[in-house]
Order: sequence, then structure tokens, then C-alpha cells
Amino acid sequence: MAATIIDGKQAASDIRAEVAQEVREMQAEHSVTPGLAVVLVGEDPGSQIYVRNKEKACAEVGIKSFKYELPTDTTQEQLMDLVDELNCREDVHGLLVQMPLPKHLDPTPVLLAIDPNMDVDGFHPVNLGRVVVGNAVLPSCTPAGCIELIKRSGAEMEGANALVVGRSNTVGKPVAMLLLSENCTVTIAHSRTRGLPDICRRADILVAAVGVDRMVKGDWIKEGATVIDVGMNRTGEGLFGDVDFEAARERARAITPVPGGVGPMTVAMLMKNSLTAAKMTLSSN
Repeated sequence: MAATIIDGKQAASDIRAEVAQEVREMQAEHSVTPGLAVVLVGEDPGSQIYVRNKEKACAEVGIKSFKYELPTDTTQEQLMDLVDELNCREDVHGLLVQMPLPKHLDPTPVLLAIDPNMDVDGFHPVNLGRVVVGNAVLPSCTPAGCIELIKRSGAEMEGANALVVGRSNTVGKPVAMLLLSENCTVTIAHSRTRGLPDICRRADILVAAVGVDRMVKGDWIKEGATVIDVGMNRTGEGLFGDVDFEAARERARAITPVPGGVGPMTVAMLMKNSLTAAKMTLSSN
């Protein structure tokens, strides 16, 4: 029997509706509207699409959106000054600088300059550290979206053998820590792991985030496993994930498609983090 397809679009829509309800309650009870500032430097087409999607989501859930579009020749000092200014704005609760930056700009000091309690992307070392110690107040959006999809698919997480294929700082490592916080027994593997097919076959939950087109084969999937495919690989044949979807769905209990799985969750979790950042400001006042 073929696996249940985990509908990321529907889950993301549900999360946005939940956030919108909480935003209305915050406005009614505290006269506060969460505000998200997005800084875009240069004219990267992919980044422009992401920023438009974030603006659209903000409008849907009732979050104020502040967009700052800076020219490609913006200096490091100018960008740092803007981050410092936004950190101090009372109407801005969440702040992100869209990556990648133009090559002449160093992203590390920019990320470090963002107030960790406003870091809705979850990339600041303080927030990554919070994830490690089990206090994921502002987790990275894509890893948090993976966890939401696993939960909403009905998978039993406590005590499950969870495997993350991929070790990036943006997805692989944080999603492994989030799985650990859900009481999974977690293994991290990658493209150079020996005996990877057999390791995959033991996984009750498999998160593929290695960035290699259909690297995880269908017969690597344990019968009844939950499979979350983070990969977005553009090929001459089209867009594919890190898992051979058609073969894997014959063995898995539930699986995310590409596209329409993890992708829509990233912006939805950004909206959730922006709401959380506003709540943190209220609780500290």
C-alpha cells in the first residue's frame, strides 16, 4: 500500500491560520501588532521571490511587514548600521537579512549583530545553542517545519530511531537536535557515511537534507517509515528531492513530496517565529 502523502501546503495553511488567530488576540489584549523587518541587498532573483512570499504571508496573518531594499553596492558599514537601527525599533519584533549577500559583504558579522530575540531565521549562535540545550524558542524555520510535518503526520516520535542524512548548519544539525528534544534516538549521516543504505533501513523517521538528487533510494526505506525530504534539486528532468519519491512511497508510511512538502513550511514557521518574538518582547516589558 502506497504511503500517505504529507501535504506541506495544507499544513502551512493551517499554521498561518493559527498564527493569524493569535495575532488578533495579541492586538485585542495588548494593542500590539507583531512586526517583521526584512533586509534585501542586491537583486538576486531567488531572494526577491522569497521576500515577496514573506510579504504575502505577513499580510495574510496580520503581521506588519517592513521591507528594506538596498543596492548591490551597499557597504558593510551601511548594512550593519541598518541592523543596529532595526534592533532598536519598538515596532519591529523580528528581523532577518536575506541571504545570500553580494560577494563583497561578510554575512557572519551581520548575523551576529542581529538581536538573538529578534532572530526569526534562527541562525544566530545563541538560537542554535538554545536548540542544542532543548530550549528552541526561535528554531531555524526549515528544521522546525520538518518537525511540524512529522508531528502532523501522526508519527510516533518518542523512542523512534530517527536518521538525518545531511549535516549542514542550516538544516541537518538543527533538525537532529530538534528530533532529540522529541525523545527520538538520533543518527546523523551524510554523503560519505559508510553503509548508508543499511543505516537508512533501520530508520523509523528519515529526514533527507543532503542536497543530492534522489540519492536515497526506495529500497533504502524501512517499511512503515516516515520520510521528510528537504531536498530541492533542479535537473534537466525537473525538480526532485533527495529521495527517490516514487520508489520510496511504496515502502514508507508517510512521505513529503517535492515540491509541496517541506518548502511551504519554511515561510509558515517564519510567521510563527515572528509571533513568538513579539510575545517575548511583551513578556520582558
